[in-house]
Amino acid sequence: MAAWCRSAPVDPITPDRFRTLVLLDANFDPEGLRVAVVGGRLLGAAYAVRRLTPMHGTDLEPEQGWIPFFFVDPAARGQGLGRLLLTDALNWLRAQGRTTVDFSSYTPHYILPGLDFETYPEAAKLLDSLGFRTLYEAAAMDRSLVGHRMPDAVARRRDELAAQGYRFGTPADDDLVELIALAGNHFTPDWARAIRECLAGGAPPDRIVVVREPGGRLVGWAMHGAYESAIERFGPFGVLEEMRGTGLGKVLLHLVLARMRARGAHGAWFLWTGERSPAGHLYRAAGFDTTRVFRVLRRKSAR
Repeated sequence: MAAWCRSAPVDPITPDRFRTLVLLDANFDPEGLRVAVVGGRLLGAAYAVRRLTPMHGTDLEPEQGWIPFFFVDPAARGQGLGRLLLTDALNWLRAQGRTTVDFSSYTPHYILPGLDFETYPEAAKLLDSLGFRTLYEAAAMDRSLVGHRMPDAVARRRDELAAQGYRFGTPADDDLVELIALAGNHFTPDWARAIRECLAGGAPPDRIVVVREPGGRLVGWAMHGAYESAIERFGPFGVLEEMRGTGLGKVLLHLVLARMRARGAHGAWFLWTGERSPAGHLYRAAGFDTTRVFRVLRRKSAR
């Protein structure tokens, strides 16, 4: 952890987070964690992982691997150590039959969505030289919650929707199976996992706001504190595609921001959205600003 924090001071980590996100991950294989030690001093590491347990169903994604992180101590750079570590990690994945490798969008325990090219230009050059290419970009956004109040237009839309029969509220136990199915079947299994693990870990259900349409179907939700119990971290958040454009997303977003503020949160942030996606426009309209941009990278090789 000391070597990590020297190497990436913008993105430090603690032993307990490393334990949870890496060592206790069900897919962790110690052979995938390649380290460089000189004279008893750890100078760098590269971590490779592949699925040993499926994210959903029985799919082990047999051709897919990930490099969630790598680093080299600043005192040891310029000697080819990073290239050696990454090549070693990639060769290990290849030996496991992995011909597609992503940096660093590994779920369930990604640390960052991808590479911040502005913060880590040397890492960007190295990954490019090893054949990694940009797959897409993920924007991290933040906003202050000091003085937050639901905008009048959003409050009016909430009242209009309520008058039409839409119901917003905290999920009861009877709602959870439907909520997890909505997240997993219409969005991503990782969001279903996040909701399940958050609540199983003892988080209060009022971190979540769900909405039902007049016919009773659950059609969306928003929440905070799902990841690592960080109450200022917003998400996951989703509204069924056929219900978008109704204002449900705006209402859900501001209802959760209000709950975050009531719990003492000073700000709201998240790591992953498309800046020009509908969600990105919604967040920006709600006062969020882009703080970092990450590139999800992919390397493909022949069998």
